[in-house]
Amino acid sequence: MTPELGIIEGFFGRPYSWAERSDMVRALGPAGYGFYLYAPKADAHLRRRWREPYPDAELAELAAFATVCREIGVRFGVGLSPYELFLGFDSAAKTALGAKLDQLSALGLADLGVFFDDMKGDLPDLAARQVEIVHWIAARTPGVRIIVCPSYYTDDPVLDRVFGQRPPRYLEDLGAGLDHGIEIMWTGEEVCSREFSPGHLARVAEQMRRKPFLWDNYPVNDGPRMSRHLHLRAFTGRPATLAPHIAAHAINTASQPVLSRIPALTLVESYVRGADYGYGRAFRDACHAVLGAELADGVERTLLLLEDAGLDGLTADQTTRLRARFSAFDHPAAREIVAWLDGAYAIGAEELQTQ
Repeated sequence: MTPELGIIEGFFGRPYSWAERSDMVRALGPAGYGFYLYAPKADAHLRRRWREPYPDAELAELAAFATVCREIGVRFGVGLSPYELFLGFDSAAKTALGAKLDQLSALGLADLGVFFDDMKGDLPDLAARQVEIVHWIAARTPGVRIIVCPSYYTDDPVLDRVFGQRPPRYLEDLGAGLDHGIEIMWTGEEVCSREFSPGHLARVAEQMRRKPFLWDNYPVNDGPRMSRHLHLRAFTGRPATLAPHIAAHAINTASQPVLSRIPALTLVESYVRGADYGYGRAFRDACHAVLGAELADGVERTLLLLEDAGLDGLTADQTTRLRARFSAFDHPAAREIVAWLDGAYAIGAEELQTQ
């Protein structure tokens, strides 16, 4: 049994181009990925500047991408992060939110993410405020699947340190208050969970009063530390036995759109093969499918340097040799590796604060 699989473009740093998004959907839609949530942190019109309408040119690009998704049979969605709306959901805020929803609805949304992450959350009535907002949005977007990302979307205490201590029973109150047809996202025991277990997911489902909608932070590689590494290896720690315990499984892809397809294809294999899944074989098969034989061989031979050592672990000589090796290929994935070696995907702490 394979759950509904999807892509979240939800990382910090340089977002994909429209051509890269379309190419990813064309590559992964037929492989089994059935939805795409457009939610790059760099799109301020979905985040800190959400009250401002989209310029016509950007809205036209979004509409064109939505059409590509529909043509391929992939659900198109947008992740809206109405920054700190729950601090003042007054008439002015409702007017601005309604206008933004009208713009997004005109795109032909199948899914709408309402994301409360990356915001201060230590308010005693946080869940009740968010329930009110989500139900208001749902009433104005009939026929659209609503997917909520809570302020505290993991057990990981790092969120409490950064955004304030989570209110007692926050997840339980959110689950009890939200209409049962609304999905709730969850990243697992950590922000970037190394594994998921049926037992953990069953506990979370009880708290939420519904199966969690997985937001899987692999192969994403944003942030000052992770952007120094390429995440290429096959999925592990996501056994096929998870399927009955989740509403869907969405992956937050890496900053490199073509290289992201390698691990993405292995997740499909993990669910299809079940107990027969082998992550080494899945990685090699996906490498060959995405890169072709010769480039795949080069990536496999240098995987320890690209993924484990990373930019900070490479010597100057190793960097020079890697750049020469991959510059020899006329392939978008090879160009992504060279750009990564040159620091084009590096993300600083300032971007985490401003996006």
